[in-house]
Order: sequence, then C-alpha cells, then structure tokens
Amino acid sequence: MGLISSVFIATSLDGFIARTDGSLDWLDKANANVPAGEDCGYHVFMESIDVLVMGRNTYEKVRSFGGWPYGSKPVVVLSSNTIKIPEDLSQTVSCSSESPKALCECLTQEGAKRLYVDGGITIQRFLAENLINDFTITVIPVILGNGISLFGKLEADISLRHITTKAYDWGFVQSTYEVVRT
Repeated sequence: MGLISSVFIATSLDGFIARTDGSLDWLDKANANVPAGEDCGYHVFMESIDVLVMGRNTYEKVRSFGGWPYGSKPVVVLSSNTIKIPEDLSQTVSCSSESPKALCECLTQEGAKRLYVDGGITIQRFLAENLINDFTITVIPVILGNGISLFGKLEADISLRHITTKAYDWGFVQSTYEVVRT
C-alpha cells in the first residue's frame, strides 16, 4: 500500500490557516466555543499516524504555545536551515532539509506507514510532489479576508473524492477528502 500522507487542519471559511503574521487568535477564539473534551477527531487521528512532518514556521508556532503537545510521537521539522532542537525534545524531534519525496522514502524504510503533514508551505510542497493522500479540513465560521493560504498556487487541478462531512453544533464543518490519482 505504501506510505500514506494525511493533512488534518483548520481553515477560515475563506481558506486561510493563519493571519499574515502567523497569528491564530481567530482559531483560539473559535475554540472557546467547543465543548470541553471535544477535539473534533484529532486524538483518533493522531493515534493513526506514525510520524508528524511540519515546517519550521509551524514548529516555531507550536513551541510558542508552551508545552509540547505531541508527546513521544516522532516529529520531523522540514527546514533548509539547521534548527537547534532542545534537549527535552531531542528523542522525538528531528530536522531534515530533504525533499518531501526523499523524506517519505527514508521514513518508509524506517517503517512509517502514515504521516501527518502540517504547515502551509510543507503541505504545499507535499502536494507539488503528489504525496498527499487525504485531507481532513475543519472550516471555522470566520472570514479573515487575507492570511496564509492552505493551498497557495497550484500547477494543476487536484481532484478529490468526498469521504464524509460532519457539521458541529458550534459552527465548525469538517470534511474529509481523498486525493484522486489519475
């Protein structure tokens, strides 16, 4: 079957994953309406993945939150520059400057079956190399007007097959799609 690369992400209604400056204040505000204990399937998703791959900007944003939310889950940070990984994360976090394809080949050889790909530029790089298999996108009921786009510019259309959609009482709408390979 090969390595599966999945995206699990929230966007504004107009398709932005963050404000232009990287701020997620709009997402924090929306999450305040989510009932305690509800994670919109995130925990189940995280249990299904072997390795999380994120870009440097996403890594730095996550680090700014305080505590490390991924526990002992292996994380690879893609960056063209070397990143100093703190001692407390050195057992689970590594840095790579490989192309997405080369990284996937390496992770497959190490036994990984499913990746979680996170961060706008990283998702776009994986898409450009035809490496994303599925998306779970939670649309938050807010229009930002501008910001960091989930998809950016594409060289060609990417056809998707709808798997499921769930509407939550507090306004989130989560859809899952599979990438159609032609």
